[in-house]
Amino acid sequence: MGAWRSYRLRLQRKRWRIRAFRKRRELVEMVDRTEAIKPSDILVFSTLRNERIRLPFFLKYYRDKGVNHFLIVDNDSDDGSRQYLLDQPDVSLWTTEASYKRARFGVDWLNWLQRKYAHGHWCLVVDPDEFLVYPFCDTRPLRALTDWLDASSIKSFGAMLLDMYPKGPLDAQPYREGQDPFEIACWFDSGNYTIEKNRKFGNLWIQGGPRTRAFFHDNPGRAPALNKIPLVKWDRNYTFVSSTHMVLPRGLNLVYDEWGGEKASGCLLHAKFLDTFTAKATEELERKQHYAGSHEYRAYHQHLKDDPDLWCKWSEKYINWRQLEILGLMSKGNWA
Repeated sequence: MGAWRSYRLRLQRKRWRIRAFRKRRELVEMVDRTEAIKPSDILVFSTLRNERIRLPFFLKYYRDKGVNHFLIVDNDSDDGSRQYLLDQPDVSLWTTEASYKRARFGVDWLNWLQRKYAHGHWCLVVDPDEFLVYPFCDTRPLRALTDWLDASSIKSFGAMLLDMYPKGPLDAQPYREGQDPFEIACWFDSGNYTIEKNRKFGNLWIQGGPRTRAFFHDNPGRAPALNKIPLVKWDRNYTFVSSTHMVLPRGLNLVYDEWGGEKASGCLLHAKFLDTFTAKATEELERKQHYAGSHEYRAYHQHLKDDPDLWCKWSEKYINWRQLEILGLMSKGNWA
């Protein structure tokens, strides 16, 4: 990469940090338990709105994996999410009524909190419907992965967003609070993905899966990106650029091997498609707080009227991480 492009990316990173510093004023502290964070703790950062029904399983899942503390921004929920989180002893909570869109879809808020609290920590940035699956996750805690990454001098870990869905109409099986969502949404597409390299940031750009099939089949180039870098050994000078799709400095985006081998990677199982999805899509369409004029939620709203069944004859039923590795959707790389 040329010196001029490198210089421009450094300027962009500085601009995002300054922007995050300014946006800190939009956050109202509800409860700050960060004094309990130990130097070696693994942290989760998340922004949410009206996710009360998902929170018990979300918190349990990551606690069981070894996460020590959750730092959460509640974007003006009115469903009890805030009250529930206030009662959780390992949660620090901020709230805001400010525009999610004008905070770069929450990125500015989390960039600020990570700059303030995450320096030197392994940090997961995930939504309440995203669940990290990594090599050996059935027998090894997240700490085993981060220790191996530290020993290998690897500072970032990539994961493909894998959309999970039920067989049959989305509202056929009601989701219960605290339930494992993959008891319902247990199917996924094993293929049907496109991948290309972003020359500016160096990250991979992945699209496809059931959302492309069902909601963007007439314009697959506008389908949501599935590439994520959710796990990073954070430094206060880092900054996410667009959700967790890409991060600066640019080298953190190189979570793949360009020389014919494989780097360790995971999947984020995406439990978006439950019976709660129709109401959520309608709410977000009305709020108009999402990317590109909420075109993604317009597509959802348009096709949900047809009561789509995302299952098809090529769908695979989820078993475990080894199945995903065999299918080439993730890799254990050199981690044995």
